[in-house]
Amino acid sequence: MPSAVTQIKPADSALASSHFSAALSFETDCWDVHDALSRDPDFVLVDVRSPELYAQGHVPGAINIPHGKIIESRLAEYGPDTVFVVYCAGPHCNGGHKGAIRLAHLGRPVMKLMIGGITGWRDEGFDLADG
Repeated sequence: MPSAVTQIKPADSALASSHFSAALSFETDCWDVHDALSRDPDFVLVDVRSPELYAQGHVPGAINIPHGKIIESRLAEYGPDTVFVVYCAGPHCNGGHKGAIRLAHLGRPVMKLMIGGITGWRDEGFDLADG
């Protein structure tokens, strides 16, 4: 008798490749963001939490635009092909998703969610910036 893990047959390699590649089109992780920020990042990192939470600690280099305040005038200084990476508090928070949706509704074709958010950042042992 198969276990709960193998009861449903795994996808074939081509389907698995397509699925996981699609997921990475929409998300990145804290380690990759940290590594990119140590160089010359080719994206804008956006903390979508409240200004109060941002001031208590945020990923160094991130700008703060709460997800409900993502409007075209706040993005005017960024070109139309700018890659935005959004994050929120952590896996228990959907603010990053809400921010990505707002970017998409503004016609911004490229955005990613930093999975794990602040919780993931801390779990990796990375420091937060104040203010």
